[in-house]
Amino acid sequence: MSIPVLHCFAQSGNAYKAAMMLDLCNAPWEPAFVDFFNGAARGPDYMALNEMAEVPTYVEGDLRLTQSGVILDYLAARHGRFAPDGEAERREVLRWLLWDNHKLTANLASARFMRLFLAERHRKPDVIDFLMGRARAAMKVLDRRLQGQDWILGDRPSIADLSCAGYIWFLEEIDIDPADTPGIARWRDRIAALPGWRHPYEAMPGHPLPGAA
Repeated sequence: MSIPVLHCFAQSGNAYKAAMMLDLCNAPWEPAFVDFFNGAARGPDYMALNEMAEVPTYVEGDLRLTQSGVILDYLAARHGRFAPDGEAERREVLRWLLWDNHKLTANLASARFMRLFLAERHRKPDVIDFLMGRARAAMKVLDRRLQGQDWILGDRPSIADLSCAGYIWFLEEIDIDPADTPGIARWRDRIAALPGWRHPYEAMPGHPLPGAA
């Protein structure tokens, strides 16, 4: 059987969700670098693989999956780890995956992209401020969840944690102090202590960007 391939790049927190899951499951996998900042995701070759022109894309033999939540769900079933136990937990995990993609990741990723990766002439400070405010509000929701419990489900890590954690190791890059949300700070440390964990810049290719070393 061929080794699964994750099409990814180091600055992508969405790709990191899948890469982190694979590492924590001790699953063999290979990265395929997507040169996102030079337009590779919108090139014909990649769009033939992923019509949404987004990263990540997971390929395992004839199986091809896109969208990080779908990949996490598949890998949880495939490897028997970080999966919900029963229908009630499945719905709770789904609730947090959908919230993360709509509220937490959407705003953190967009604010970070505009602040760090857009040319200065294209940056819109009012839009960045709006996104940062939304991101901080979402972080408060997650922080409240993690006050008094170790994981989103309570007693053990799940793909809900791995989804919500996709951009948490990039916070300092956009001047967010994890200490402002102590529940998240402790949770981030617990995830990093799991066997097999690697920082996104170690797990995936493409860091540092040329000229940013």
